[in-house]
Amino acid sequence: MRFKEIKIGRKKGIGIEISLPKAPLVLAVGKKGFLMCGYLNVTSAVRLGDSAAVVKGVRSIEELLEKSVVAVTPQASRRGVRVGMPGHKALSRLF
Repeated sequence: MRFKEIKIGRKKGIGIEISLPKAPLVLAVGKKGFLMCGYLNVTSAVRLGDSAAVVKGVRSIEELLEKSVVAVTPQASRRGVRVGMPGHKALSRLF
């Protein structure tokens, strides 16, 4: 398991990588929401009312922040997170 502090401007979040047998689980958490890899279920995030965005095909925190968002919950959308934006920009709206 690896933890990494993520700074975007003055705001801070935490990145988490968990090594699993087939693929890593990668997550970046801000105060008001999170960015997750495709390993996690966006349907559950919607049902629970979370502000979350999905970035697929990543194996590290760095890739999660670099690649583009492919799915967004309605709550994250209200915070300005959009499909196609880079992960770091999406996370900055979830701080």
